[in-house]
Amino acid sequence: GEVIASQGWKTEVSVHSLLGRWASIVGDTVAQHSAPESFAAGIVTVRTDSTAWASQLRLMTPQLLAKLNEALGDGTIKRITIKGPDAPSWKHGIRSVSDGRGPRDTYG
Repeated sequence: GEVIASQGWKTEVSVHSLLGRWASIVGDTVAQHSAPESFAAGIVTVRTDSTAWASQLRLMTPQLLAKLNEALGDGTIKRITIKGPDAPSWKHGIRSVSDGRGPRDTYG
């Protein structure tokens, strides 16, 4: 504990331990479809498994922000960024073009 305090890591450790309990904060249903990805400079990034869940969590952002700041201390989390699933790569497959701009070159 003394090392953490002396290095100024107390907030970082608190946030990461709290994010480890994501399901208890947001509930089991939401936790099945989302997970905290990172924390930097007061911004928590959350990744969802679908765009529908990303939209839903964006609507819930004020409540999530309030819950996180209640547990960590007011102002610890400044913003929550919600991201949907990663887009598929167009760089592989039978319709990819090695020297072109990608899938646009194979249409019409």
